[in-house]
Amino acid sequence: MTDPFRLVIFDVDGTLVDSQAQILAGMRAAFLSSGMEPPPDAAIYGIIGLSLERGVEVLAPGLSPGDYKALIEGYRASFLSGSDVAPLFPGAREVVEGLGARDDILLAIATGKSRRGLDKVMAGHDIGRHFVSVQVSDHHPSKPHPSMIEAVLSETGVPAPAAVMIGDTDYDIEMGRNAGVATIGVTWGNHPPERLTVAGADVVIDDFAQLSAALDRIWGA
Repeated sequence: MTDPFRLVIFDVDGTLVDSQAQILAGMRAAFLSSGMEPPPDAAIYGIIGLSLERGVEVLAPGLSPGDYKALIEGYRASFLSGSDVAPLFPGAREVVEGLGARDDILLAIATGKSRRGLDKVMAGHDIGRHFVSVQVSDHHPSKPHPSMIEAVLSETGVPAPAAVMIGDTDYDIEMGRNAGVATIGVTWGNHPPERLTVAGADVVIDDFAQLSAALDRIWGA
């Protein structure tokens, strides 16, 4: 007997949307507004996928709680003040709409973004209606803790073997593995393919056009 639904869980930054430039600008602005030298670009790219709170701790260890609060507020002010929405990666809309139209698949999101940040992206691209469960950093520990995926499984009633996590960082892959779900790494985001492989991705793809075959491979078409 097969499961009534399959579940596809997407990361956002670096997976669905190309937000590197916005995140870099926001983090640099946050550090400068707090009177601190911004970290190197590569270091900022390396924390994309973590919650904002965890990310600033990694970038600037040993600061006071007040300094961390200032960095977080500075980043949020910079990100939310702009009207531009990070673009979707090529093929992302078609994949989301195609999977969302199927009656055997449910879609969900597990992201390090805040709710306000995610709402801006979802509204800007009009894709929020396709996701039946949305988990954000406001209510969960940072990736790779499995809390977000566990909440998705609980909300949808889909068992872990029928779910897959799709993301561009080893944080996404490790989160999926920690939750007991299959994982697909994508190479167009923030971490190179070797990091995804080392983290234990079941499949690594280079283009959204390869996603259907990757899902078939995981679920045994």
